[in-house]
Amino acid sequence: MRKGYGLLARIRRPSPFMFLSQLLLFVSCPAFSEPPLRGFDPVSGKSQHEIERRLRTLAEAPRLRSYMQRMTSKAHHAGSSGSRQVAEYALSLFQQWGFDARLETFEALLPYPKSTVVEMLDPVRYRATLREPPLAEDPDSGSEQAFAAFHAYAGDGDVSGPLLYVNYGLPEDYAALKRMGLSAEGKIVLARYGKSWRGTKAKVAYENGALACLIYSDPRDDGYFQGDVYPNGPYRPLFAVQRGSVLDMPIRVGDPQTPGWGSTPGAKRISKEESGLVMKLPVVPLSYGEAQPLLEQLKGPVAPEAWRGALALTYHLGPGPARVRVKTESDWSVRPVHNVIATMAGSLYPDQWILYGNHHDAWVRGANDPASGASVLLETARSLAELRKTGWTPKRTLMFALWDAEEFGLIGSTEWVEKHRDELDRKMVAYLNTDATGRGPILGAGSKSLESFYQEALRDVLHPETGLPLLAAGQGKRSETSSVGKLSALGAGSDYVAFLHHAGIASLNLGFGSEGGGVYHSSYDTFTWYSRFSDGDFRWGRTLSGLLATLLVRLAGAAVLPFDFLPLAQALEAELTALTKSGAGPSSHQAAWKELLVDVQSLTAAAKAFESEFQLLVRRASRESSQRLGSWNQAIYRLEREWLSESGLPGRSWYRHQLHAPGLYTGYGVQTLPGIREALDNQQWDEVARQRQQLRKSVRAFTDGLRRLTASMRLR
Repeated sequence: MRKGYGLLARIRRPSPFMFLSQLLLFVSCPAFSEPPLRGFDPVSGKSQHEIERRLRTLAEAPRLRSYMQRMTSKAHHAGSSGSRQVAEYALSLFQQWGFDARLETFEALLPYPKSTVVEMLDPVRYRATLREPPLAEDPDSGSEQAFAAFHAYAGDGDVSGPLLYVNYGLPEDYAALKRMGLSAEGKIVLARYGKSWRGTKAKVAYENGALACLIYSDPRDDGYFQGDVYPNGPYRPLFAVQRGSVLDMPIRVGDPQTPGWGSTPGAKRISKEESGLVMKLPVVPLSYGEAQPLLEQLKGPVAPEAWRGALALTYHLGPGPARVRVKTESDWSVRPVHNVIATMAGSLYPDQWILYGNHHDAWVRGANDPASGASVLLETARSLAELRKTGWTPKRTLMFALWDAEEFGLIGSTEWVEKHRDELDRKMVAYLNTDATGRGPILGAGSKSLESFYQEALRDVLHPETGLPLLAAGQGKRSETSSVGKLSALGAGSDYVAFLHHAGIASLNLGFGSEGGGVYHSSYDTFTWYSRFSDGDFRWGRTLSGLLATLLVRLAGAAVLPFDFLPLAQALEAELTALTKSGAGPSSHQAAWKELLVDVQSLTAAAKAFESEFQLLVRRASRESSQRLGSWNQAIYRLEREWLSESGLPGRSWYRHQLHAPGLYTGYGVQTLPGIREALDNQQWDEVARQRQQLRKSVRAFTDGLRRLTASMRLR
């Protein structure tokens, strides 16, 4: 992940020890047993707290377990009958619970492997099996329905050449090789997983002239160097393979053949070559068990110390004498993608939507990724259905989605957003996302305008082990204080991408961390692994369900939507202040940077004025008409759209958000102020000026809109 670009990275924070003592005093004092809720007056806040306490008792660990067992009973990659069966299972549950639920089907280019070969031709013969053997201790491992090791959207080809070890395959690794007199031109490169996303490794290999790219999991990064391997521990065993997509997602996500429009049956399609998203060289993943014979036959310079993994061999760079053949051929068929959409209509504002999503497809059985998160979503929906039986109804419409084909390139969610974009622009308040979750620290990322709202929920939901508020977790440990309650910016990697980066919808991505990523995207990500080495009693999943349910009912019931634009403004101001001090660009640009900073300072002042008026409006909301409140609330959530650029980011127009995007060479990792930062990195000064002017235009539009909204909210 790109470091140093977090929008709140440089804002001073109070002492964690002072914060913890104040928080514990606050929650233990009877006089403050009902802390204020953003968007609720004291009377409605009290009843809201009562509703939430009841709601958070409804999620049941045995149900979470049963959902996971059912969803992981067979492999269910996108486009398969198994994926369709999981979707139909979830659909039946939503309908049983009283939701208006349906399958919404799209069609997308989902390549399946036809032929994949990795073999060493010289100095010895060796052919990788590209299969994961079953483990006697885990009856679900080594699934017969699983693909052999492959990377979706790798280019077709059959090539041979000398092998070259390129460390993590980062741009700086290739630069280091060139300084050593080594070139990837005409070579088969071998990179290890880590430090960047797999698609970036393949893209950089192609840009450096490689014929093919092999990506293996070194035990130093997620195998026995970190701890015991499965089945004795949570880490990656000898022959576990990390499958995955290498679609060029920093350029665009979704179905490669329908850029910008929903891939509904019969929709116009471009060729995969026109899409520009398919890798132009063969790419294959390897286990460290099958990478070791290749590494053993490399000679040439010894790898720098930082490049050495944990295999029992001397890491040489090559090239050769190992000579390797790589062949990849895919079945490039268009296949069905089944999203499950469930709706609980709002009683007062049915056209203001809050959506919670998680994907349901997996590379194999996918207990951790995605069934852990999908189970939480299902139990959250059931809990709200049970709450509705008591007479509660949401003021705003609550929606749940289980997306398909996330693993191939966020396809189900993206196609849905592209199909419904105009309606979502008017109606979607916020998007909440989960994915894999385990037992560990709470991890939150998302839109800064939702940070205060998120922190209040962490204050009121208790840790599954300590019984303290989640907001207090880790506050006594200096190393963890920066993450608790602070929302980091979102890059890519899960289904929030189309909502936030393309449609400008405020988004949150939440989950608990866990120890060991060694079974990620492998046949060993099973119910047995999850039960033994992650949230085996499902207490953490139950807590996450309570947190998501709390967030949903607050968004659905608040008289005034709980957006707070001050953290956003302060973060942007801190970012630009640092940028200005660093002297970004030639001296002729400095005046323009200062002008932009002045505009952002005006935004900060406008956010403070809005906050004051917001609090006054909340207190008198019960005396305002629902029509006026509805109009103000729509203006609040639609302010987020001001950060969208009509023309999109340079070279990747599908990404339109000016504050953050996945970095071109960081993959999942976020790049803040992406248009400006990337132009600066490339010393494209005219483009820097254009991007700065575009951001200034958006800052002014956001500030003007916020001022108009604030003025309209004032009591007359």
